Amino acid sequence: MYILAIFPTGITDRVSASPTLEVRIWRGTDTGAFAAYEVPAAESQTVLDVVTWVQRHREPALAYRFACRVGVCGSCAMTVNGRARWTCRSHVKDVARDGRLVIEPLRHLPRIKDLVCDLTPFFDKWRRAGGWFEGEATRREPMPALAPGAEARQTVDAGIECINCAVCYSACDVVGWRPDYLGPAALNRAWTLVNDARHVRTREVLDATATSDGCTVCHTHGNCTEHCPVGISPTAAIAGLKRKVFRRWLRGGHA
Repeated sequence: MYILAIFPTGITDRVSASPTLEVRIWRGTDTGAFAAYEVPAAESQTVLDVVTWVQRHREPALAYRFACRVGVCGSCAMTVNGRARWTCRSHVKDVARDGRLVIEPLRHLPRIKDLVCDLTPFFDKWRRAGGWFEGEATRREPMPALAPGAEARQTVDAGIECINCAVCYSACDVVGWRPDYLGPAALNRAWTLVNDARHVRTREVLDATATSDGCTVCHTHGNCTEHCPVGISPTAAIAGLKRKVFRRWLRGGHA
């Protein structure tokens, strides 16, 4: 973008104006619409910086979530130019298309207002998959020894860093087709529990994930793995559950 500058000598020249971004942000609930804003561009600017600028300078009522701003909590997850991502770790220079950004809430979840969605269905499925740990040792007993090099321990370690940001859930095609599907985050959590030697509800977890809305519904597209901000592979976890469920079926349903 250029402006025409006229100098005292009468000489004219083209001088670069301050660069801006064309930003469209979803406003309202499921029946809302996009609103357009012109936002100043800056060096090392993140998508979260853009949303914050709009809220502070143009739309004080704009609703969005964030907390840590440094890629730890995952609460700032949104859909940016069609892709679910953490906005605090997404630099505009990496995601903008010709200086344009389209920002909306995560998909497959009810929209509360603007960029804020309701995570209740996501966490309900986490619970339906039996996602809570239950041991039998008391606090007076010594902690069980789990060798770091053991296969089961390494399997758990590969998936335990999930922070339930719901990016994989938003990116999952099957969740869009089958709203009852448990989803990648819930099934990844189930896989870590199945491989935890201290967990006493392994059979119940397998029962919960072997249902018609469980691991067998996954089409193995790998979107969850591709989008995961912390490098977890729910695709691999779900494949592991499928193998466990199949082997149990071969044994007559015994865990």
